[in-house]
Amino acid sequence: MNNSICYLNGQYLPLTEARISPLDRGFLYSDGVYEVIPVYSRYPFRMDEHLRRLQDSLDGARLPNPYSNAQWKAIIQRIIAEAPFEDQALYFQITRGADVKRDPPFPTGVPQTVFMFTAPLVGPTTAQREHGVGAVTTPDIRWGRCDLKTVALLPNVLARQLSVDAGCVETIMIRDGHLTEGSATNVFVVRNGVILTPPQDHRVLPGITCDVVLELAAKHGAAHEVRPVSETELRNADELWITSSTKEVLAVTTLDGKPVGKGDGAGKPGPVTRQMHAWYCAFRDELMRHGRG
Repeated sequence: MNNSICYLNGQYLPLTEARISPLDRGFLYSDGVYEVIPVYSRYPFRMDEHLRRLQDSLDGARLPNPYSNAQWKAIIQRIIAEAPFEDQALYFQITRGADVKRDPPFPTGVPQTVFMFTAPLVGPTTAQREHGVGAVTTPDIRWGRCDLKTVALLPNVLARQLSVDAGCVETIMIRDGHLTEGSATNVFVVRNGVILTPPQDHRVLPGITCDVVLELAAKHGAAHEVRPVSETELRNADELWITSSTKEVLAVTTLDGKPVGKGDGAGKPGPVTRQMHAWYCAFRDELMRHGRG
């Protein structure tokens, strides 16, 4: 059981003792936003970028930010410091709070609910890194503001369960004949040596790890394009990988039960994927060594 210290509305207490009202709008309406920050050796990775995305989500949901960045960082550092594990997945969310009744319009004079806790960071296994993972596809039937990181995740949960049912690791979504994203990841396609990924518009959550990958591609001179990616391009990819705070850069080697790629390399992590993973690990480790996450 994870009984590390959590933060709830100004208090630090054991996670098992945290209590939230059943009238909280996050519980009743999924009226809230959240963030997840990977922590390596107790250093939060790209904290400023995560806090910037949090602000964007709060603005989109018309929720005020309860704290300054300095206050957020102080809370984050304390939660990290008191956890019993070095590598962590730090989760925090803000909801519109708990009113005395169930009523959809925004309440007035109701304090927000702010909750934060951390858990061990669980990344891909060695076998998954070496051999890649399977994914399935499904139509993307979510709402039109997927750029907001809200706690309204039922469509993502249902999509992810499709991959679990199929013995796979991720579900990749397609809308109007084009790739959008995974249930909890961004998606990259390699075609003819060029790295492709969809633009981060209202249909896609702007991924922090996705941004790092694009920065690394530019730094190392790897051909890449941010543009709409058709379902045909997805299904005929030479290589395919997914990115997220916990997956980092992870090869997808089967899609809907069929090997990704052609010839002798089909169904195996490709050279571009392996190179990007190596660049990413070197970048991450360099930041963490200097405490500049």
